[in-house]
Amino acid sequence: MHSPFVFALVNEVLRTRTPRSTTAGVEALRAELLNSKDLVEVMDLGAGSRRDNAPKRRVADIARTALKPRRQAEQLGRLAAYFKPNTVLELGTSLGITTLHLAQAAPWAEVHTIEGSPAIAAIASGHFRRMQASNIRMHTGSFTDQLPAVLGKMGRLDLAYIDGHHAAAPTLDYFGQCLAKAHGGSVFILDDIHWSDGMEEAWEAVKAHPRVTVTIDLFHHGLVFLRTGRQKQHFVLRY
Repeated sequence: MHSPFVFALVNEVLRTRTPRSTTAGVEALRAELLNSKDLVEVMDLGAGSRRDNAPKRRVADIARTALKPRRQAEQLGRLAAYFKPNTVLELGTSLGITTLHLAQAAPWAEVHTIEGSPAIAAIASGHFRRMQASNIRMHTGSFTDQLPAVLGKMGRLDLAYIDGHHAAAPTLDYFGQCLAKAHGGSVFILDDIHWSDGMEEAWEAVKAHPRVTVTIDLFHHGLVFLRTGRQKQHFVLRY
């Protein structure tokens, strides 16, 4: 691997493991959610779940199908700790597990997260209070309505995690809006880049964008960098 930047990222972040003790509290919350018998009314504004799109769902079913596995959530936290962002944006809160991983890994950062379903947002907000994650700012509503307002409050955007509307056109729209607040050191993380033909299309369009210089395909996540003064480089990492 001829890129020192990518070589260091792979060895210091992607191929390391998070000590279990540092995420034990969040993962204990995940275990509770997986065993919850509560029902919740869900207003799904994105592509939804491939398994369950019923308006009233068991919290346990949402946790099982929508939450990122522990390994992926901890990787998001390591990326936040490594790049030290001051502003973080998450599109797609769900029950708040990945939000908490991001917020705890970068406690100095202001973490903005947007969730379309009011009932799900209320549950996630309760989790943030319970975990005393005072650096999280919850925004409830569609990405279309909320994203411009949230970005308008930011001086600049350091790290964006786009996980929500798994279709080409909206994903590229959100990416383009976020680019307006991005800078050469910004990091974008796109979720489920191989989830569908539409997401494959979106990923290829992001890679081809003139401001994008480095991408890393991790299969579940796609990492996007805007580092200036570099030739385009695209990496596919399997591990």
